[in-house]
Amino acid sequence: MAVIAVVGHINVETTLRVDGFPVAYTPARYPFFGIQSAVSGVGFNVAAALTTLGSTVRLASIIGRDPTGALVAAALSERGIGSEWVLVAADATAQSVVLFDPEGRRQVNTDLKDMQEMTYPADRFARALSGCSLAVVGNINYARPLLHIARAAGLPLATDVHAIADLDDPYNRDYMAAADILFMSGERLPEPPEAWAGRVMDRYTPEILVIGLGAGGALLATKRDGRVERMPAVRTRDIVSTVGAGDALFAAFLHCYAETGEPATALRKATVFASSKIGAAGGAEGFLDARALDALTVALGHQATGAPSG
Repeated sequence: MAVIAVVGHINVETTLRVDGFPVAYTPARYPFFGIQSAVSGVGFNVAAALTTLGSTVRLASIIGRDPTGALVAAALSERGIGSEWVLVAADATAQSVVLFDPEGRRQVNTDLKDMQEMTYPADRFARALSGCSLAVVGNINYARPLLHIARAAGLPLATDVHAIADLDDPYNRDYMAAADILFMSGERLPEPPEAWAGRVMDRYTPEILVIGLGAGGALLATKRDGRVERMPAVRTRDIVSTVGAGDALFAAFLHCYAETGEPATALRKATVFASSKIGAAGGAEGFLDARALDALTVALGHQATGAPSG
């Protein structure tokens, strides 16, 4: 299996089930079994999904010297993710509150504390990359200086810039310029995804671009053969919350692409993985293992040959 370095954000996430959006005012609510707290964040979500699928992960991140940080350490151990590259260096661990409604829509409220001002040691990340076949660099600010470390190591680099609406986005353009495998959300696109994909490929020339389209599936564009095509979404179980769906799609694609080298096959399997994941409330919950993913993919008609589903 692939050895993958991941640098990304970790937080403690509290999910809250609400009756709908907008949230109506009431002085008190009692949503029994509707509030949960667990470790999440893009870096943790991606690392946990990859680990569940069978990849070996080295997760580089920063957490706080607080009781919440201790929860992160326990979750890393429980998920089989090594803590060697996770620095306990901040005063407080980041937190998030996610509201989700009966239709699965979510609102994510993230308190990064002072994480955007933190620095991850470049030499430590360089050591984490040794023996890896892929570097996954999240767009948390302390990962920005590490982009060139991954490039200098000669590793393919994957990143997800999430919801974006501007090719010259000042926060995300460094990540887009560095990526061999580039993921993003279609939620805020100013034009149809096919047109947007063409402009991204012209400007930043990633080898592979994937735009997550939610219920519309995903769009795949590849530099090698000029392919631009949509992959349909699948429904594997009832939707609880869409939080973490993009992280799940990203991680499953990377795992499957490392195994097969076929981006279309990897994305079809990733859509199945993400569909199953959103049957759970938390960002790091609901992951299939590799055997279950293979079985469900075949059952849905997404054969390993990459043939479209019927």
